[in-house]
Amino acid sequence: MSRPISILGVPLDLGAGRRGVDMGPSALRVADIHGKAHELGCDVEDLGDVDVQIQETQDPGNPKLKYLREIKATCETVRDTVAGVLGRGRVPVVLGGDHSIAMGTIAGASKHFHARGEKLGLVWFDAHGDANTPESSPTGNIHGMPCAVALGVGAPELLSISAHSPMIEGTRAAIIGLRDVDAAERAIIRQTGINAFTMRDIDERGMRAVMEEAIKRASNGTAGIHVSFDMDAMDPDHAPGVGTPATGGISYREAHLAMEMLADTHRVVSCEFVELNPVFDTRNGTARLGAELIASLLGKRIL
Repeated sequence: MSRPISILGVPLDLGAGRRGVDMGPSALRVADIHGKAHELGCDVEDLGDVDVQIQETQDPGNPKLKYLREIKATCETVRDTVAGVLGRGRVPVVLGGDHSIAMGTIAGASKHFHARGEKLGLVWFDAHGDANTPESSPTGNIHGMPCAVALGVGAPELLSISAHSPMIEGTRAAIIGLRDVDAAERAIIRQTGINAFTMRDIDERGMRAVMEEAIKRASNGTAGIHVSFDMDAMDPDHAPGVGTPATGGISYREAHLAMEMLADTHRVVSCEFVELNPVFDTRNGTARLGAELIASLLGKRIL
């Protein structure tokens, strides 16, 4: 029987360089994520959207950590909401928004399991490393930092979103789909200890072998797996509606296989799908793909 899920929208775009990802939660709802989950037998509740600030009313502040105060406040709200959802025995499904919201989602899931003396695993899908720090970032956009923060590297102000750091140990984490990594990020990725799979790894080994290794790593001594899916992990031919597209990404079937394999583990405890930008989409196609991937992660099967 499918587990109960709680949908939470986080229409935050302050961490991104391009506007538009604030419309992501609405686009995913229009793509009928509720109906797809109901078809799977899920008990679905929608918690609505977190209140967020918009750029026009805020000062970006520190150019190395743009909109720090506003992003941190949003992530703290997400943290507490996600921890509460897990405490009620439900699976939080978080809809972004830019990828900086992952600091809140993962902090909330980690908080829940840490209080029980348990650990959390992570499988992160992304074209980019999201492992910059204020010192290494060429833009100061915080959506390029959340993976490092979750693994214990970054600005103290961001690390403090969680009561303990790292939120997830690098030895229990994997990132999949890398193909556009800043030079300074490479050393940071190695520092965190995360297992990083580039598109070359997928090309040479296939998605099945990559996912088997990633799942094994994220399951090792953990109570469950958090899935963080940046829609720009997909090839732009399949997902044009993202803010920072990079050619040569994950294919439609590779992505569904990854979600299906994760669902087969019955160990996914929380997830987020982020960086969907309807401004660049075609007839909401990227949102429809996102909703389909969420359904596969929730257990939808071909037969």
